[in-house]
Amino acid sequence: MAERESVAGGRITDARTLRALAHPARIEIVEHLTATGESVTATECAELVGLSPSATSYHLRELAKYGLVEHAPSRGDGRERRWRAVGASLYFGGDSEAPESIAAEHALVDLYLNRGQAQVREWLGRQAGEPGEWREASALMGQQLLLTAEELTELNQKVLALTEPFRLRERRPSAPEGARQVVVQYIAFPR
Repeated sequence: MAERESVAGGRITDARTLRALAHPARIEIVEHLTATGESVTATECAELVGLSPSATSYHLRELAKYGLVEHAPSRGDGRERRWRAVGASLYFGGDSEAPESIAAEHALVDLYLNRGQAQVREWLGRQAGEPGEWREASALMGQQLLLTAEELTELNQKVLALTEPFRLRERRPSAPEGARQVVVQYIAFPR
């Protein structure tokens, strides 16, 4: 299936798949499943995204159509339908030779940026009620660097390597007491 090939290795390049993912509920579902490694039912997903189980079931089927999620083994008598992510991570980048792919990538990036801003605003709205240690540990920073393309690639790889040991999916079973889910947003691009 062409759609499934577009997510090989967790990288999405196909315009149709990018467009299918560019929906707030679908992003939330895929992000949850890839981050946690859990399998969920449509009803469990509905609680996560704030939709009805039937609407969530539709979104899960659409995500499966494009190879982003798949059926998972049942935990019970086999009547429940469980879903899981097809991989542990997801990357996207439009095909620079295909304008429709670039347009779909831009729509997906816009959705991610809006979600990220909403998450930061939500944190700012509640940080006064958080323990001091969490307020002090949190950071919002920006720096301007002078790099070559090769150096930027190296920096990106180092940042990824620094965060890998703390990924929710792998660390959850053995996380130290007091560990919380933390959002790290990282963007690097030339001016």
